[in-house]
Amino acid sequence: MGVSGSGKSTVGALLAARLGVDYAEGDEFHPPANVAKMSAGIPLTDADRTPWLDLIATWLTAHRERGGVVSCSALKRSYRDRLRAAAPEAFFLHLAADRAELMARMTGRAGHFMPASLLDSQLAALEPLTVEEKGTTLDATRAPAELVDEALGALV
Repeated sequence: MGVSGSGKSTVGALLAARLGVDYAEGDEFHPPANVAKMSAGIPLTDADRTPWLDLIATWLTAHRERGGVVSCSALKRSYRDRLRAAAPEAFFLHLAADRAELMARMTGRAGHFMPASLLDSQLAALEPLTVEEKGTTLDATRAPAELVDEALGALV
């Protein structure tokens, strides 16, 4: 979990490979209307995110027995609670970095529909993990392989 540019896709895919489980890119679950909205620089509302979260929850449910890794912003506690309702054993890895680092990453990548202009709205919506939530926060400025090692240690 984390805002755009935090490395969710990179770390998620590497983690899934190390665990030997399926990986899903959360952005692929967005309906076309959401992608169009974000591409136009319009932040998503909770109502926009509900069907997207439900599709991710369905994926998690289908992977409960074998396990899986999905990258998903999961910005708010209520979003994570919705996902946990489908997969109570879900463990959240929050990849966190400061705004300057995230902005540099977002402006340096090509081919992604999420414009850097939406970073501030994501940071404003972000509710970091609480101590009651099953998960951990990792410093996203570290190398992806190190983050995967740290994530594996946290999952034990």
